Amino acid sequence: YPQDGHDVTALMKYADVAMFQAKKDGGNKYQFYLADMTVAANQRLALETDIRHALENDGFSVHYQPQVCLENGRIVGMEALVRWQHPQHGSLPPTMFIPVAEETGLIEPLGEWVMRTACKQAKKWHDTLGINITVSVNVSGHQINDRLVPAVRAVLADTGLDPRYLELEITESCIMDHTSGSINHLNRLRSLGVQLAIDDFGTGYSTMSYLKRLPVDKLKIDRSFVMDVPQDSNDMEIIKAILALAHALKMTVIAEGVETTEQCAFLAEHGCDVMQGYLFSRPCPAEEVELLLTADNRTSIAREALINSSLRGTK
Repeated sequence: YPQDGHDVTALMKYADVAMFQAKKDGGNKYQFYLADMTVAANQRLALETDIRHALENDGFSVHYQPQVCLENGRIVGMEALVRWQHPQHGSLPPTMFIPVAEETGLIEPLGEWVMRTACKQAKKWHDTLGINITVSVNVSGHQINDRLVPAVRAVLADTGLDPRYLELEITESCIMDHTSGSINHLNRLRSLGVQLAIDDFGTGYSTMSYLKRLPVDKLKIDRSFVMDVPQDSNDMEIIKAILALAHALKMTVIAEGVETTEQCAFLAEHGCDVMQGYLFSRPCPAEEVELLLTADNRTSIAREALINSSLRGTK
């Protein structure tokens, strides 16, 4: 007072905004109110309202990015990625609305909607095309609680998808932030028959003692290590170490963000099992993906990439 407000109501409102910012920054600190915080808070509130509206009115969509097996050159999976065409702001990247969904608790209904949509689509592909494709769905750390297993069980029962064709991706940092609880939830998920993958591997701080205890099937090498191959020798050594570690633990390795034939060549040479990235296909709506899954086209994107990498015959 008086620079931030002239009455108790205004001062308490702005103090609350400052407190929220302090908690958002990790807590255990003090934070003075700034006018920009009110603008950000109003924008966040508006976005939260829009997310709720989109959930109620089918405003979200799911795109799918193929995952290609290097051993046989075939598409073996699809990562389901949520997309939002906002009625006023156009296409919004997930990095803009997912954090708000996590902060407000909306990530649970949103995550369940994505999972249900992906499982329903995979079941359709299985039944109409006769192709058993695995769908991978990202799971936020805010979803890892006692409600997750019943939600997954209900989605599988409602869609009729065989559990082995659903893969849940959980980030390495999320697992390590809640190690004992995470392992318990992962074991319960594994008991349903679904596959589990550690996403963004290499960016967190896993220890060998925890990694060997995790009931996971796959490791996904983060794109930040792939993007500078073959220019960055350090990234290349890290990738080789991850491949050796994962294979020693009997895990499949997926490399994300593969965009060049040089990256493809390096990864294939060192035994990477599966790749995904723009070299093979961008994330596409389900209708476009079906063209890639037909008998004639299912191997074409992988075959072309391998030929260009001079690798067809070395795998």
